Amino acid sequence: MSAPSRTGARILVDQLVVHGVDAAFCVPGESYLAVLDALYDTPSIRLVTCRQEGGATMMADADAKLTGRPGIVLVSRGPGAMNGSAGLHIARQDSTPLVMFVGQVARGTLEREALQGIDYRQMFGPVAKWVVQVEDPATIPEFVSQAFHIAVNGRPGPVVVVVPEDMLTDTASVADGAPYQVASSYPSPAAMTGFRDALAQAERPFVILGGSTWNRDAVAQFQAFAAANKLPVSCAFRRQDLFDNAHECYAGDVGIGVNPKLGAYIREADLIVAIGARLGEVTTGRYSLLDIPVPKQKLIHVYPDPDELGRVYRPFLGIAAASRDFAASLASLAPVAAPRWAPRTAEMHASHLAWRAPVKNPGAVQMSEIVAWLDANVPADTIFANGAGNFATWVHRFHCYRGFGTQLAPTSGSMGYGLPAAVAAALRHPNKQVLCFTGDGDFLMTGQEFATAVAHKAKLVAILNNNNSYGTIRMHQEMHYPGRTVGTDLANPDFAALARAYGGHGETVDRTEQFAAAFARARDSGKPALIDVRFDLDAINPARSLSAIRDEAVKHGR
Repeated sequence: MSAPSRTGARILVDQLVVHGVDAAFCVPGESYLAVLDALYDTPSIRLVTCRQEGGATMMADADAKLTGRPGIVLVSRGPGAMNGSAGLHIARQDSTPLVMFVGQVARGTLEREALQGIDYRQMFGPVAKWVVQVEDPATIPEFVSQAFHIAVNGRPGPVVVVVPEDMLTDTASVADGAPYQVASSYPSPAAMTGFRDALAQAERPFVILGGSTWNRDAVAQFQAFAAANKLPVSCAFRRQDLFDNAHECYAGDVGIGVNPKLGAYIREADLIVAIGARLGEVTTGRYSLLDIPVPKQKLIHVYPDPDELGRVYRPFLGIAAASRDFAASLASLAPVAAPRWAPRTAEMHASHLAWRAPVKNPGAVQMSEIVAWLDANVPADTIFANGAGNFATWVHRFHCYRGFGTQLAPTSGSMGYGLPAAVAAALRHPNKQVLCFTGDGDFLMTGQEFATAVAHKAKLVAILNNNNSYGTIRMHQEMHYPGRTVGTDLANPDFAALARAYGGHGETVDRTEQFAAAFARARDSGKPALIDVRFDLDAINPARSLSAIRDEAVKHGR
C-alpha cells in the first residue's frame, strides 16, 4: 500500500512518535507553526512551553539525562536558535543526546539575509554532532532517523535539524522510519584480559567514573565489581551519582575544590582506570593530576568514541566501549584474590567521610549544616539540580549522592542550568522530591522558568544562595587583583516575593535554625517554591573565606 499524503509538519511529528518521544520543550515561533498544529493532534507528546530558548534547551538536556533518550527542543529561527545555543553547548560538553528542531525562513528567501535568517550549519557546526537542513518533506523520516542515531551513538551529543517553514506545509507520500537503536560497543576479549592483567599487577589502582553512557544496571554492575575487588572509586566532576557515595569503596569526587588527600592518592596511583570520563580540564585538576601526553600512572581509558582515546593522554590500554557495555562485560572477570590495596581503599573512604563533615563558615547561615540536614530529612532518591557558581561547591562536597539519576549539573560550568533542570525533573518524576541549588547570579540567568514551573505545576524547591554578588568572579578578582573588585556586585529583588508573584511559594532564611521550618513549609505548599537563603559573601567556599583569599593575595604581592 502506498503511504498517505501528509504535510511535512505531520510527517515530522509522526517521526517523533515513532522514536518514542513523549515530551518536548519549546518557545513557540511562527517559523514552525505547522509543527505546533501537528502537535495539537498528538496527545502522546507533552509540549512544555518555556519562557526562553536557553531554558527550554537546558530542560531538554536534563530530561535526556534522566531518561537516557534524546531530549527534544523546538526553537524558532534566528534569535530563538541563538538563545538555545547555551543549552546546546551544555549537551555537547556533557555528552547528552539531544535533538533541536529549528524553524527556518522559507526556502525561497535563503541566502538573502531574510528576517531572522541564519546559516545554521556554520552557526552550530562546532557545538553539534551534526547539522542538517531538510529541503524536501519526503526526506524527513530519513533525516530524523539519522539525527536520533547520531545523537545516541558513539559519544552522545546534540544534533540540529533545520526545517524551513514552507517545507513544513508541503505534502509528500512517504513511509515512516523505524525506531532508533543504540549500537552496542562491547570491549573485545583481549581488551578485558588486558584490563584484568593490569589490575592484578597493580599496587595502587584508582578508578574514575564519568560520562553519559551509563544506566542504572551498569552502575549496579560496576559497583558490584568494585566491591568484589575492594577498588577505590571516584566520580568525575558533577557525575557523583554514578557510585553510591556512602559505599565503603567510594573515595570522593574529582572536581573543583578536590579533597587534597584525594588529589595525592591519584598522583600516587600506579594504575588509573577511567571509565566514561573524557579526562577534561576540571576532572584532571587543570591537567595537573596526570602528565601529558604520557601519564606516569598506567592509564586504562574506556570511552565510547575512539577519537577521544589518546586525544590528550596516551593510554596504556584504550578501550572503545560505552560504559554500560564495559560494565556488563565485567561479570566475566574473576575478582582479584586478596587485593593488596584494600587497606588503602578503606583509608580513602575514611578521608572522604572526614572531608564531607560540616565546616564552620562566616555568617549566621551555615551552609554545610543545611546540606547535612537535607541529607537526613529528604528521601535518598531526591534529585539535586544545580547550575554553576561557588554556591554549588557546598552541595557537591557535603551532599551524599546515593543513586543513579539523582544529580543534574552541567559539566560545562554553565550558569542558569539548575532551575530549568529541576523543572524538567519535576515533570518527569512528579512523585520524587526535586531540589534546585542555585545562586543569586545563577538564578536570574533563567529565573523566568519559575513561571514555567508554575504553569505546568512542577513541584520543586529552589534553595537560593544569596550573597548579592557574582561570587565566583569576585573570588577570582580578590585572588588576582585584591581589593580591586568591579562589576561583581548585584542589586537583587526580594526573591521570596518574586516567587510568590509568579504564583509559587516563597521563604526567606537569615539564620541556619530557620531553614528546617522554612523547607517544610516550602515542600508542603504544593507549589513550586523558593527559599531565599541570605548568605554571607565572606563565606565564598567551604575551604577559605573571601577575606582570607584577599589577605593571602596581598601577602604574596599580587
